[in-house]
Amino acid sequence: MKSSENAPRIYVGTYGMYNSGSLFGKWFDLTDYADAKEFYQDCYKYHRNEFDPELMFQDWENIPDFLISECSLDDKAFEYFQALDEMDNAAAEAFKLYCEQISSWPGNEKVLDEQIENFQESYRGYFGGSMKDAKIEYAYQYVDETGMLADATATLERYFDYEAFARDLFLDEYSEVGGYVFADY
Repeated sequence: MKSSENAPRIYVGTYGMYNSGSLFGKWFDLTDYADAKEFYQDCYKYHRNEFDPELMFQDWENIPDFLISECSLDDKAFEYFQALDEMDNAAAEAFKLYCEQISSWPGNEKVLDEQIENFQESYRGYFGGSMKDAKIEYAYQYVDETGMLADATATLERYFDYEAFARDLFLDEYSEVGGYVFADY
């Protein structure tokens, strides 16, 4: 992981202890483990004082909700964190949003490599700059990059309605989440 302050961590207790009125458990840093099997082995080792402990994830940090619940950690979580580690911070944040709100991964049944490839094709960038509306900011870039108004006179170009164009772009061709823009494929 890039920094220990952003490391994915889980506070692991057991249902047995919780039902007995105890929150006894331990924080586990997922960067200490190569895979889910190693993580679970350590959890069960820690809670070996119980016969057949049923693990309970009572709290977590830096783990998106689509990978964890009170009683399970998705098998793809370690692959996901490895992929994030290979991305810069902006791309990592965009990928998290893409998985969570655009393509519903891992529920969409795609393998991680396919998910990353789709993300790379879809991701257009972060548009949280000087304009107040990321959609309009993207519309300006889109018009410029495609050369839509390249042959238009300056007088005609002034009449182009970027707000209306942005509204149309984001009806069914693009999505925007927190300033991050994605093409809808």
